[in-house]
Amino acid sequence: MTEKNIIFRPAIINDAKLLLSWRNDPETRKQSINMEEVPLEKHIEWLEKSLTNPNRKLLIAIIGEEPVGTIRLDIEKPYAELSWTVAPTARGRGVGTKIVKEAVQLFNRSLKAKIKPGNLASMKIAESAGFHKVSENSEITEWVRD
Repeated sequence: MTEKNIIFRPAIINDAKLLLSWRNDPETRKQSINMEEVPLEKHIEWLEKSLTNPNRKLLIAIIGEEPVGTIRLDIEKPYAELSWTVAPTARGRGVGTKIVKEAVQLFNRSLKAKIKPGNLASMKIAESAGFHKVSENSEITEWVRD
Protein backbone atom coordinates (compact mmCIF):
# COMPACT_ATOMS: atom_id res chain seq x y z
CA MET A 1 0.00 0.00 0.00
CA THR A 2 1.33 3.45 -0.86
CA GLU A 3 -0.75 5.30 1.71
CA LYS A 4 0.91 7.87 3.94
CA ASN A 5 1.10 7.32 7.67
CA ILE A 6 -2.01 7.26 9.81
CA ILE A 7 -2.34 10.07 12.32
CA PHE A 8 -4.91 9.85 15.11
CA ARG A 9 -6.54 12.84 16.71
CA PRO A 10 -9.20 12.90 19.41
CA ALA A 11 -12.75 13.27 18.10
CA ILE A 12 -14.52 16.52 18.96
CA ILE A 13 -18.15 17.56 18.90
CA ASN A 14 -17.61 19.28 15.52
CA ASP A 15 -17.01 15.79 14.07
CA ALA A 16 -20.63 14.84 14.75
CA LYS A 17 -21.93 15.14 11.17
CA LEU A 18 -18.92 13.36 9.67
CA LEU A 19 -19.12 10.50 12.16
CA LEU A 20 -22.88 10.22 11.68
CA SER A 21 -22.49 10.03 7.89
CA TRP A 22 -20.04 7.15 8.34
CA ARG A 23 -22.28 5.47 10.95
CA ASN A 24 -25.39 5.70 8.77
CA ASP A 25 -23.66 4.56 5.58
CA PRO A 26 -25.59 1.49 4.33
CA GLU A 27 -22.55 -0.83 4.34
CA THR A 28 -21.48 0.33 7.81
CA ARG A 29 -25.01 -0.28 9.13
CA LYS A 30 -25.10 -3.71 7.50
CA GLN A 31 -21.91 -4.73 9.35
CA SER A 32 -22.81 -3.07 12.67
CA ILE A 33 -24.26 -4.89 15.64
CA ASN A 34 -26.98 -2.20 15.77
CA MET A 35 -28.11 -1.84 12.15
CA GLU A 36 -30.67 0.91 12.74
CA GLU A 37 -30.15 4.33 11.19
CA VAL A 38 -29.24 6.81 13.92
CA PRO A 39 -30.93 10.25 13.98
CA LEU A 40 -28.72 13.32 14.43
CA GLU A 41 -30.08 14.17 17.91
CA LYS A 42 -29.34 10.69 19.29
CA HIS A 43 -25.92 10.68 17.66
CA ILE A 44 -24.99 14.03 19.23
CA GLU A 45 -26.18 12.76 22.62
CA TRP A 46 -24.02 9.61 22.21
CA LEU A 47 -21.02 11.66 21.04
CA GLU A 48 -21.26 14.10 23.95
CA LYS A 49 -21.33 11.18 26.41
CA SER A 50 -18.46 9.46 24.61
CA LEU A 51 -16.28 12.58 24.66
CA THR A 52 -16.72 12.99 28.43
CA ASN A 53 -16.41 9.30 29.34
CA PRO A 54 -12.98 8.73 30.93
CA ASN A 55 -13.16 5.03 29.99
CA ARG A 56 -13.66 5.69 26.27
CA LYS A 57 -11.20 6.91 23.67
CA LEU A 58 -12.68 8.03 20.36
CA LEU A 59 -10.13 8.87 17.69
CA ILE A 60 -10.33 10.04 14.09
CA ALA A 61 -7.79 8.41 11.76
CA ILE A 62 -6.33 10.74 9.14
CA ILE A 63 -4.09 10.08 6.15
CA GLY A 64 -2.64 13.29 4.77
CA GLU A 65 -5.57 15.69 5.06
CA GLU A 66 -8.27 13.01 4.64
CA PRO A 67 -10.26 11.60 7.58
CA VAL A 68 -10.36 7.88 6.76
CA GLY A 69 -11.96 6.24 9.77
CA THR A 70 -12.43 6.05 13.48
CA ILE A 71 -11.22 3.93 16.38
CA ARG A 72 -13.13 3.54 19.63
CA LEU A 73 -11.57 2.00 22.71
CA ASP A 74 -13.76 1.13 25.69
CA ILE A 75 -11.47 0.52 28.64
CA GLU A 76 -12.55 -2.62 30.50
CA LYS A 77 -10.73 -5.45 32.27
CA PRO A 78 -9.23 -7.82 31.38
CA TYR A 79 -9.68 -6.77 27.73
CA ALA A 80 -10.41 -3.27 26.44
CA GLU A 81 -12.90 -3.38 23.56
CA LEU A 82 -11.67 -2.00 20.25
CA SER A 83 -14.02 -1.09 17.42
CA TRP A 84 -13.39 0.66 14.14
CA THR A 85 -15.10 2.20 11.15
CA VAL A 86 -13.51 2.83 7.77
CA ALA A 87 -14.86 5.87 5.92
CA PRO A 88 -16.83 4.81 2.82
CA THR A 89 -14.41 6.78 0.60
CA ALA A 90 -11.41 4.93 2.08
CA ARG A 91 -12.63 1.35 1.66
CA GLY A 92 -10.74 -1.11 -0.48
CA ARG A 93 -7.35 0.58 0.07
CA GLY A 94 -6.12 -1.42 3.08
CA VAL A 95 -6.88 1.50 5.37
CA GLY A 96 -8.83 -0.58 7.91
CA THR A 97 -5.89 -2.91 8.47
CA LYS A 98 -3.52 0.01 8.84
CA ILE A 99 -5.83 1.83 11.30
CA VAL A 100 -6.26 -1.22 13.52
CA LYS A 101 -2.57 -2.19 13.49
CA GLU A 102 -1.63 1.38 14.44
CA ALA A 103 -4.29 1.44 17.19
CA VAL A 104 -2.99 -1.85 18.61
CA GLN A 105 0.48 -0.29 18.86
CA LEU A 106 -0.88 2.97 20.28
CA PHE A 107 -2.96 1.37 23.03
CA ASN A 108 -0.49 -1.47 23.81
CA ARG A 109 -2.88 -3.52 25.97
CA SER A 110 -5.01 -6.65 25.87
CA LEU A 111 -7.87 -6.06 23.44
CA LYS A 112 -11.09 -7.66 22.30
CA ALA A 113 -13.27 -6.99 19.27
CA LYS A 114 -16.85 -8.06 18.55
CA ILE A 115 -17.54 -8.72 14.88
CA LYS A 116 -20.66 -9.96 13.10
CA PRO A 117 -20.14 -13.43 11.57
CA GLY A 118 -20.69 -12.14 8.02
CA ASN A 119 -18.26 -9.23 8.32
CA LEU A 120 -15.35 -10.90 6.56
CA ALA A 121 -13.44 -7.63 6.01
CA SER A 122 -13.33 -6.88 9.75
CA MET A 123 -12.40 -10.48 10.54
CA LYS A 124 -9.45 -10.24 8.14
CA ILE A 125 -8.45 -6.91 9.69
CA ALA A 126 -8.61 -8.39 13.21
CA GLU A 127 -6.58 -11.43 12.18
CA SER A 128 -3.91 -9.33 10.48
CA ALA A 129 -3.61 -7.20 13.65
CA GLY A 130 -2.91 -10.25 15.80
CA PHE A 131 -6.40 -11.02 17.11
CA HIS A 132 -7.72 -14.57 17.26
CA LYS A 133 -11.31 -15.73 17.44
CA VAL A 134 -12.34 -17.06 20.85
CA SER A 135 -16.11 -17.46 20.45
CA GLU A 136 -18.81 -17.40 17.82
CA ASN A 137 -22.57 -17.64 17.63
CA SER A 138 -25.13 -16.65 15.01
CA GLU A 139 -25.03 -12.98 16.07
CA ILE A 140 -21.42 -12.21 17.05
CA THR A 141 -17.85 -13.43 16.98
CA GLU A 142 -15.46 -12.36 19.69
CA TRP A 143 -11.77 -11.85 19.02
CA VAL A 144 -8.95 -11.16 21.46
CA ARG A 145 -5.37 -9.98 21.32
CA ASP A 146 -3.15 -10.32 24.37
